[in-house]
Amino acid sequence: MSDIFIARQPIYDRKLYVYAYELLYRSSEKNQADIVDGDDATSQVMINALMEIGLPELVGQSLAFINLTERYIIEGLPPSLVQDNVVLEVLEDIKPGKEVIAGLKRLKALGYTIALDDFIYTENNRALIEFADIIKIDLTTLPGGELTEQVKILRPEGARLLAEKVETPEDFEYCKALGFDYFQGYFFCKPKIFKGEHTPTSRTAIMQLLTKLQDPELGFNELQALVVQDVSLSYRILRYINSAHFSVGQKVESMQQAISLLGLNTIKTWVTILAMSSVDDKPYELILTALIRAHMCEKLSANTSISAENAFTVGLFSALDAFIDKPLAEILVTLPLSDTLHHALLDKTGELGQMLSLVLSYERGQWNNLSTAQYDSSTLRTAYLASIRWAGEISDSLITKK
Repeated sequence: MSDIFIARQPIYDRKLYVYAYELLYRSSEKNQADIVDGDDATSQVMINALMEIGLPELVGQSLAFINLTERYIIEGLPPSLVQDNVVLEVLEDIKPGKEVIAGLKRLKALGYTIALDDFIYTENNRALIEFADIIKIDLTTLPGGELTEQVKILRPEGARLLAEKVETPEDFEYCKALGFDYFQGYFFCKPKIFKGEHTPTSRTAIMQLLTKLQDPELGFNELQALVVQDVSLSYRILRYINSAHFSVGQKVESMQQAISLLGLNTIKTWVTILAMSSVDDKPYELILTALIRAHMCEKLSANTSISAENAFTVGLFSALDAFIDKPLAEILVTLPLSDTLHHALLDKTGELGQMLSLVLSYERGQWNNLSTAQYDSSTLRTAYLASIRWAGEISDSLITKK
C-alpha cells in the first residue's frame, strides 16, 4: 500500500463550520495519473487505504465522504467500514438498475448515509433520489437558470443539497440564497475579492503586523514591544507556549521569558500564525489548511537545499490571500520577503516554488501534477498524514473555533 495517495477536501455548512471531508484515493506505481484502471481496482485501493490508515486520523470527529463504484453497491462493503461517520457517494455514471437499487436498499438498511455525486435530475435517474440523504450538484455543469430549476425539482424530495465546485464569492452567495445546505470548492481557500471596498480594519492591522514580523532587522526588544501592544495576542501566545505542544518545563509568564526560552525566530513564526488565525470571519478549517501546507513543506525540505524556515513560511503564506481577501500579488508587494520566497509564492518557481506546487497538488488530489515529483508516494503520504496530525494537535491551544 506504499503507492496510495490520500487527499481530503473540506465540506462546509451554511455557517462555514466544517461538516465533513471528501477523501480522495488513488494508486500508481509510477506515481502519476495513469493509475490502476477499472471500478474494481479503484474501489479496492480506496477501501484498503481507508481501513489501513483509519478514519479518526484523517477526519477526526467529522464525516468522511467516499466515492462508491457500482460493484461495491451491488456486492457490498467490508463489514469493518464504520457506518456512523461515512457518507457513501454514488457516482454520477451509475444507473439505477435492479441490482443497484437492491444494493442501495441494503446499504440504507445498514445505516449508511447516501449522497448522489454530481447529480442532474432526469426521469432516467429519478429512482436514485429515494435513497439520497444528500444530493451534490456540480455548479460548473449547470448555468444559473438550470441550477435554479434543479433546486426547485430536488428540494421537495427532502434530501439536503450540497453545492460542489464553489469557485467564487458569487457562487457561494447565490447557492446560499437558493437554500443549499453544504458547500465544497476551492473558493474557501482562495481570495474573496471585494472590488471597490476598503480592506477591513482587522486585515489592515494584521498586514501591518505581518510586515513588521517579516522584517529581517526586527530584534528582541522590537518584537516584545510589538506583541505586548495587543493584550489579546499576548495572552494567546502565552497560553499556547504553556500548552503541552511545547512542554517547556516551567510556566512562562511574560513575552520576554517566552522569547528567551524559545528564540526570536520561533516566536516570530507563532506570532505570525496567531495573527493569521485572528481574522474573525474566516472558517476554522482555513488556518488548519495553512498549517498542514506549512508543515508538509517543512517535512519535505529535509535533505534538500531548502531551509526548513523558508519551507514552513511558503506553505503558511500560500493561504494568505484567503485570510486577507486580496490577491497574493498585491499582498506580497507590502511584505519584505526574500526574492526566493516572493517568486515561490507568486510564480511557483525555483526549488521552493516547485515544492509548494507539489504540496498544493497533493492537497487537491491533482495526481497528474505529481508525475515528475522527486518524492515517492510513500514519502508524500507520510508527510501529509503527519501534517494533518500536527495541525490537529496544536489547533485547540492555538485558536478558538469560530
